[in-house]
Amino acid sequence: MNNLKRVLAIDPGFDRMGIAVVEGDASKPTYVWSDCILPPKGTREARLYAVQRAAEQAIAQYAPDVFALETLFFSTNVKTAIGVAEARGAILAAAGKAGCRVVECSPQEVKLAVTGYGAADKTAVARMIPQLISLPPKKRLDDELDAIALGIAALTKRFS
Repeated sequence: MNNLKRVLAIDPGFDRMGIAVVEGDASKPTYVWSDCILPPKGTREARLYAVQRAAEQAIAQYAPDVFALETLFFSTNVKTAIGVAEARGAILAAAGKAGCRVVECSPQEVKLAVTGYGAADKTAVARMIPQLISLPPKKRLDDELDAIALGIAALTKRFS
């Protein structure tokens, strides 16, 4: 089995969705592309379609070997959790349509892979990302950085 792989990683969201493509292996990840998708304000259906379409376009353009998605983290805000769960459904539908293998990482797995500490805060994760992977200069929102971190974490998973 070739250990080098291309990962399309998505930090799911209803208002903002981080998306990134990384490749290589866990010891030497390489940045390919990233963005933060802002679905247009409008109906729930239109927003979820925008999320699904962004995932489909990234799959078509970058031909990932695997699709990485962060597991759902339930907070005290049920409305936000429902929106994220629906966005995850749209994203999973895009992966299923393309026949992509999906791996999921918990927030703790991502933090552990990037910082070495599963309870690290967002600031520590954001600080470590440029130490692990060379990023072109660009201002990035947290969601985009989260997707890059998720992609790095996915490279540590074993799959065929």
